[in-house]
Amino acid sequence: MGRPATKTDLLTAANANYEKLITFISGMPEKELKTPFDFSGDVKKKEAHWKRDKNLRDILIHLYEWHRLLLNWVQSNKNGGNKPFLPEPYNWRTYGDMNVEFFKKHQDTPLEDAKSMFCKSHASVIELAKTFSNEELFSKGVYKWTGGSTLGSYFVSNTSSHYDWALKKLKAHRKNCANKPE
Repeated sequence: MGRPATKTDLLTAANANYEKLITFISGMPEKELKTPFDFSGDVKKKEAHWKRDKNLRDILIHLYEWHRLLLNWVQSNKNGGNKPFLPEPYNWRTYGDMNVEFFKKHQDTPLEDAKSMFCKSHASVIELAKTFSNEELFSKGVYKWTGGSTLGSYFVSNTSSHYDWALKKLKAHRKNCANKPE
């Protein structure tokens, strides 16, 4: 399936990729859970997140914090606010710094709490998406606070696309673990 462009496709893709991610996580052996992420040997993995996240908790917290951004942004703007998606002082050039702050903020969060937080925030995002019509989600210009994008594109980016990113990262970690001697 390509990038969702309807409410039905959004909900289907978000839930399908969520289930894929949860299934993968539940099948992670102890070795993968205990081995810190290390992608330094792969020159193709240049983006900051390959160095930032060190374990499953970090990935789940990242997804959870982005869910919170979406939930707070939509709620604020639905209530008449004019809130940008990214909180001050961040913008689309500096959001990597915000991601580092999320990482730092949760270094003492236990993995089980991170899993629970992520599962609950996913459910909240899905419930919120259901409250909008297809037109509200995927027609440009419905909400001026979405800029030149559609509201649905924010939901897609924070669910199915983000879950895809997480799964790719976890699979790369699995491959690394398989290549390491016991």
